[in-house]
Amino acid sequence: MEFGEHDDGGGGGAAAPTGRAICHAGCGRPSSVCLCPYLPPSPLSTSTTVVILHHPHALRRNPLSTLPLLARSLCHLHLIPGRRLLPSSAPLIPRSPPNPVLLLFPSPDASDLASWCRSTPPAARTKTTLLLLDGTWKQAKEMHAASLPFLSSFSVPVSLPVDSGVDGDSMFESELIVRKEPHKGCMSTMEAVARALRFLEPDGRGADIEETMVGVLRAMVAFQAEHLQHRVMKPRLKMRKKKDLKKDEEMKRDAGLV
Repeated sequence: MEFGEHDDGGGGGAAAPTGRAICHAGCGRPSSVCLCPYLPPSPLSTSTTVVILHHPHALRRNPLSTLPLLARSLCHLHLIPGRRLLPSSAPLIPRSPPNPVLLLFPSPDASDLASWCRSTPPAARTKTTLLLLDGTWKQAKEMHAASLPFLSSFSVPVSLPVDSGVDGDSMFESELIVRKEPHKGCMSTMEAVARALRFLEPDGRGADIEETMVGVLRAMVAFQAEHLQHRVMKPRLKMRKKKDLKKDEEMKRDAGLV
């Protein structure tokens, strides 16, 4: 998300600072789109530990990443940069965990998370570890395949409903979609965590946690949608193949134009 905002100088003939004003003490976003009023006053405590393997480019090249907001919303959240999970890179995920480790990813062998919770007694799913993969869908698939040799022996594959036969929504069709999704039911990492915690948290606390997190995401999407509605989009130049350009040059040469 790119917003332009310049601070006025404080007077005294000093040069006015340039660049956007940033909310450094809070959400870390430009002040004009600050989300601090929507974030919980302090990170939410959960019985579920959330571990996210995020692609090295997820934060550096994706200004719409929801990971920074997740980090400010949850206490028991751990971010691991990398392209795959190994025993050495994931000390938070032991090979023989005393509590369930759920791998939330829409793989063919994944069980519906709600069904898993209904069939698993509350005492058997306390202090669950919820593991997610963050990146583009192509990156996430590659990360999933690369991590399976380590995870398949002890993690439980689960998913939230996704319909691969229907195109996903955009932010102009849903108040929670950060960018166009490939399939119906696909969602941002923050929304996926919120929906999962609704099922996993005991004593009915999941619904309140979900609503708080969804409120932050809803505000973020509203800022982005408003920005795009007022943005003048420049037409993209059509890329042409080298062989087509060479053919045009030959035709001009034959016609004596070059």
